[in-house]
Amino acid sequence: MSDVPRCAGLLEILFNQEHEFTADAEAQSRALGMIIGNPEVGRIFVCDVEGIIEGMVMLLFTVSTFLGKKVALLEDMVVAPEWRSKGLGSLLINHAIAFAQQEGFGRITLLTDRDNEAAQQFYQSKGFSQSDMVVFRKLLDGYEQ
Repeated sequence: MSDVPRCAGLLEILFNQEHEFTADAEAQSRALGMIIGNPEVGRIFVCDVEGIIEGMVMLLFTVSTFLGKKVALLEDMVVAPEWRSKGLGSLLINHAIAFAQQEGFGRITLLTDRDNEAAQQFYQSKGFSQSDMVVFRKLLDGYEQ
Protein backbone atom coordinates (compact mmCIF):
# COMPACT_ATOMS: atom_id res chain seq x y z
CA MET A 1 0.00 0.00 0.00
CA SER A 2 3.01 2.31 0.29
CA ASP A 3 2.96 2.67 -3.53
CA VAL A 4 -0.59 4.01 -3.57
CA PRO A 5 0.31 7.73 -3.28
CA ARG A 6 2.73 7.52 -6.23
CA CYS A 7 0.21 5.58 -8.31
CA ALA A 8 -2.50 8.11 -7.42
CA GLY A 9 -0.10 10.82 -8.59
CA LEU A 10 0.35 9.06 -11.92
CA LEU A 11 -3.43 8.81 -12.24
CA GLU A 12 -3.65 12.56 -11.67
CA ILE A 13 -1.31 13.06 -14.65
CA LEU A 14 -3.48 10.74 -16.75
CA PHE A 15 -6.80 12.27 -15.74
CA ASN A 16 -5.49 15.78 -16.42
CA GLN A 17 -4.94 14.65 -20.02
CA GLU A 18 -8.39 13.09 -20.44
CA HIS A 19 -11.53 14.99 -21.35
CA GLU A 20 -14.06 13.16 -19.19
CA PHE A 21 -12.28 12.85 -15.85
CA THR A 22 -10.97 15.05 -13.08
CA ALA A 23 -8.41 13.72 -10.64
CA ASP A 24 -9.45 13.11 -7.03
CA ALA A 25 -6.52 11.71 -5.01
CA GLU A 26 -8.80 10.32 -2.30
CA ALA A 27 -11.04 8.50 -4.79
CA GLN A 28 -8.06 7.18 -6.77
CA SER A 29 -6.32 5.98 -3.58
CA ARG A 30 -9.50 4.25 -2.44
CA ALA A 31 -9.89 2.51 -5.81
CA LEU A 32 -6.24 1.42 -5.91
CA GLY A 33 -6.65 -0.06 -2.42
CA MET A 34 -9.77 -1.93 -3.54
CA ILE A 35 -7.83 -3.55 -6.39
CA ILE A 36 -4.70 -4.28 -4.35
CA GLY A 37 -6.80 -5.80 -1.57
CA ASN A 38 -8.86 -7.97 -3.93
CA PRO A 39 -6.66 -9.74 -6.49
CA GLU A 40 -9.73 -11.46 -7.96
CA VAL A 41 -10.88 -7.99 -9.11
CA GLY A 42 -7.74 -7.13 -11.02
CA ARG A 43 -4.02 -6.47 -11.02
CA ILE A 44 -1.95 -3.32 -11.07
CA PHE A 45 1.41 -3.57 -12.81
CA VAL A 46 4.02 -0.90 -12.21
CA CYS A 47 7.36 0.00 -13.72
CA ASP A 48 9.91 0.95 -11.08
CA VAL A 49 12.97 2.95 -12.10
CA GLU A 50 15.58 3.25 -9.36
CA GLY A 51 12.97 2.83 -6.63
CA ILE A 52 10.37 5.20 -8.09
CA ILE A 53 7.22 4.05 -9.89
CA GLU A 54 7.35 5.77 -13.26
CA GLY A 55 4.53 3.93 -15.00
CA MET A 56 1.52 1.76 -14.33
CA VAL A 57 -1.27 -0.16 -16.00
CA MET A 58 -4.09 -2.17 -14.53
CA LEU A 59 -6.24 -5.02 -15.70
CA LEU A 60 -9.71 -5.36 -14.22
CA PHE A 61 -11.40 -8.75 -14.60
CA THR A 62 -14.85 -9.80 -15.78
CA VAL A 63 -16.41 -12.59 -17.88
CA SER A 64 -17.47 -12.56 -21.52
CA THR A 65 -20.61 -14.59 -22.12
CA PHE A 66 -19.81 -14.42 -25.85
CA LEU A 67 -16.36 -15.98 -25.43
CA GLY A 68 -17.26 -18.09 -22.41
CA LYS A 69 -14.01 -16.94 -20.81
CA LYS A 70 -12.52 -14.43 -18.45
CA VAL A 71 -11.72 -11.10 -20.08
CA ALA A 72 -9.92 -8.00 -18.88
CA LEU A 73 -10.47 -4.28 -19.11
CA LEU A 74 -7.17 -2.46 -19.46
CA GLU A 75 -7.50 0.64 -17.32
CA ASP A 76 -5.34 3.63 -16.57
CA MET A 77 -2.20 3.09 -18.60
CA VAL A 78 0.15 5.95 -17.73
CA VAL A 79 3.88 6.67 -17.86
CA ALA A 80 5.42 9.71 -16.17
CA PRO A 81 6.00 12.40 -18.84
CA GLU A 82 9.79 12.37 -18.44
CA TRP A 83 9.85 8.61 -19.15
CA ARG A 84 7.64 8.57 -22.24
CA SER A 85 9.07 7.25 -25.51
CA LYS A 86 11.73 5.30 -23.60
CA GLY A 87 10.08 1.86 -23.69
CA LEU A 88 8.33 1.82 -20.31
CA GLY A 89 4.87 1.79 -21.88
CA SER A 90 5.84 -1.16 -24.06
CA LEU A 91 7.21 -3.03 -21.05
CA LEU A 92 3.99 -2.42 -19.12
CA ILE A 93 1.55 -3.38 -21.84
CA ASN A 94 3.59 -6.39 -22.95
CA HIS A 95 3.59 -7.61 -19.35
CA ALA A 96 -0.16 -7.08 -19.02
CA ILE A 97 -0.81 -8.97 -22.26
CA ALA A 98 1.48 -11.84 -21.23
CA PHE A 99 -0.26 -12.04 -17.85
CA ALA A 100 -3.70 -12.19 -19.49
CA GLN A 101 -2.54 -14.89 -21.92
CA GLN A 102 -0.96 -16.95 -19.14
CA GLU A 103 -4.14 -16.70 -17.07
CA GLY A 104 -6.33 -17.86 -19.98
CA PHE A 105 -8.15 -14.59 -20.64
CA GLY A 106 -9.93 -14.37 -23.98
CA ARG A 107 -9.74 -10.64 -24.62
CA ILE A 108 -8.42 -7.31 -23.36
CA THR A 109 -10.58 -4.25 -23.96
CA LEU A 110 -9.53 -0.64 -23.42
CA LEU A 111 -10.83 2.88 -23.91
CA THR A 112 -8.90 5.95 -24.96
CA ASP A 113 -9.88 9.48 -25.90
CA ARG A 114 -11.08 9.76 -29.48
CA ASP A 115 -8.51 12.48 -30.26
CA ASN A 116 -5.54 10.78 -28.56
CA GLU A 117 -3.91 9.62 -31.76
CA ALA A 118 -0.58 8.80 -30.09
CA ALA A 119 -2.27 6.37 -27.70
CA GLN A 120 -4.30 4.84 -30.51
CA GLN A 121 -1.18 4.28 -32.60
CA PHE A 122 0.60 2.78 -29.58
CA TYR A 123 -2.23 0.33 -28.87
CA GLN A 124 -2.49 -0.61 -32.55
CA SER A 125 1.24 -1.33 -32.58
CA LYS A 126 0.60 -3.78 -29.74
CA GLY A 127 -2.08 -5.67 -31.67
CA PHE A 128 -5.22 -3.89 -30.49
CA SER A 129 -7.83 -2.91 -33.07
CA GLN A 130 -10.59 -0.35 -32.93
CA SER A 131 -14.05 -1.72 -32.19
CA ASP A 132 -17.27 -0.59 -33.83
CA MET A 133 -18.94 -0.66 -30.41
CA VAL A 134 -20.07 2.63 -28.85
CA VAL A 135 -19.45 3.39 -25.19
CA PHE A 136 -22.37 4.36 -22.97
CA ARG A 137 -22.25 4.94 -19.24
CA LYS A 138 -24.58 5.90 -16.45
CA LEU A 139 -23.13 7.33 -13.28
CA LEU A 140 -24.92 6.29 -10.09
CA ASP A 141 -25.35 7.77 -6.62
CA GLY A 142 -24.84 11.36 -7.68
CA TYR A 143 -21.32 10.90 -9.01
CA GLU A 144 -20.27 13.31 -11.70
CA GLN A 145 -17.81 12.79 -14.51
